[in-house]
Amino acid sequence: MEGKIIVITSGKGGVGKTTATSSIGAALALEGKRVAIVDMDIGLRNLDVVMGLENRIVFNIVDVVNERCKISQAAIRDRRIENLFLIPASQSDNKDVLTTAGVERTCKQLRKEFDYIIMDSPAGIEKGFENSIVGANEAIVVCTPDVSAVRDADRVIGLLYSRSLTPKLVVNRIEPQRVERGEMLSHEDVMEVLSIDLMGLVPMDEQVLISSNTGKPLVLQNDSKAGQAFKRIARRLNGEADLPIEVPAHKTSVWSKISQTFKLK
Repeated sequence: MEGKIIVITSGKGGVGKTTATSSIGAALALEGKRVAIVDMDIGLRNLDVVMGLENRIVFNIVDVVNERCKISQAAIRDRRIENLFLIPASQSDNKDVLTTAGVERTCKQLRKEFDYIIMDSPAGIEKGFENSIVGANEAIVVCTPDVSAVRDADRVIGLLYSRSLTPKLVVNRIEPQRVERGEMLSHEDVMEVLSIDLMGLVPMDEQVLISSNTGKPLVLQNDSKAGQAFKRIARRLNGEADLPIEVPAHKTSVWSKISQTFKLK
């Protein structure tokens, strides 16, 4: 049975797409699946740093697509999770160095070697986006609950539909307190605008920054609410479609509840 390619994309940068890619890939590997995370952001390259693998790069996805090396030579095994591999992007090339035909050929090869291939698409709708989706079976759009991110995500969703991909939504960096105060869109607001199925809700979590700086997978941190949310997303991707989606909630202290009840200040 051939593996499945899932592209993770967004309308704009800065919404946590790279964190989502690394976390979902790691969580699928923890489920016992053989997973390759492919960084398609040619010229920038961030996944290697987030995963703590920046010092082990020899070949990259450009070398694979242009047949300068084999997949096995470019794929770097994660230090903590046995079934997880990274194929990094090139920092010295630009997006035009890859052809759609070359990427499609590489995708066919990747399907034979891995259960899941997670493509980290560059933000936006240019050449890098086209290359990232050419071999995809599924698509996930990462969006934060703010107006500009939702607007840009809507554009990407339209393009995915035009390529016969039915995207699913991950709403990232939810802050329940701000939602309650009306300072942030709720996930219902985001879903109403984008009108696609919800795959998961991820709360704002300071552990994300720590994970990125240390290279320790977020899903290995049991005290990380975001990490646990990404684990549930991976389980849904892996067949547990009926797994309930947990809505991030603000925990109110006992004193706050008493104050609210008796209208104390």
